[in-house]
Amino acid sequence: MSSIFVFPGQGAQVVGMGKDLYENNAAARAVFDEVDDALGEKLSDIIFNGPMEDLTLTANVQPAIMATSIAMLHASGQSLPEYVAGHSLGEYTALCAAGALSVGDTAKLLRIRGNAMQTAVPVGHGLTAVVLGMEIDALRKICEQAGCDVANDNSMGQVVISGAKEAVETAMNMAKEQGAKRAMPLALSVPVHCRIQQPAADAMASALHEVKMNTPSVPLISNKTCTALTDVNEIKEALVYQMTHGVRWRESVLNMAELGITDMVEVGPGSVLTGLCSRITDKITAKKLEI
Repeated sequence: MSSIFVFPGQGAQVVGMGKDLYENNAAARAVFDEVDDALGEKLSDIIFNGPMEDLTLTANVQPAIMATSIAMLHASGQSLPEYVAGHSLGEYTALCAAGALSVGDTAKLLRIRGNAMQTAVPVGHGLTAVVLGMEIDALRKICEQAGCDVANDNSMGQVVISGAKEAVETAMNMAKEQGAKRAMPLALSVPVHCRIQQPAADAMASALHEVKMNTPSVPLISNKTCTALTDVNEIKEALVYQMTHGVRWRESVLNMAELGITDMVEVGPGSVLTGLCSRITDKITAKKLEI
């Protein structure tokens, strides 16, 4: 029996997240201050006060969710369990939690990541959509035919697809024709985890080459391999890989159960990962972090 802390990705954000912690907990305040110093701006002001359209900008929301998640972890005073994992940008948060990256370096990497993702695809040229009620293998075939990609395999019957706008629209229509319950666009400013993010992958390869990464204190369950990684070079390669390939969250959670993980604690805003876990396996009990 073992446990894992998991950290959310984009979409978990709300204006005001972490504000109470900043005002009432010194450890949490130090995290937000370090992120502000690293970025040379008051990102915390946008996190706490909005407006929402500024917070949801990819270059802001990625370091914002990381900052809030790490602030919550530090405020809780809890030590890490046997494993960590994160959904998409949450992998960076997980590595920060495990001491592989400093808070400041993580914020800088996520700012680079967000900017690179936005720059890689002109506004309006990409699209991300969720498809409900269709098997992953059938949807992969549709994406191959349409010319887009599976971005997130979140749980049985919930898959996110992404790519060029026309290709994703074609895939959505094909999915509905072939029996999907729903197929609808997501409110993301960029297409995620797809082939047209190759320029962003190149940018992250350069950024990760320059940053100092320590061996994490506990293994990371990787979005790429669904297995436990501790080797720094493997982790960096996996972080680059995830820019253009899908997040294998369903498979990762199933492998967590195979590793003997029985308890999952979601650290960060929202409870998306807790909900997904309950739909993937009954062998793991998931809950939110208690602070």
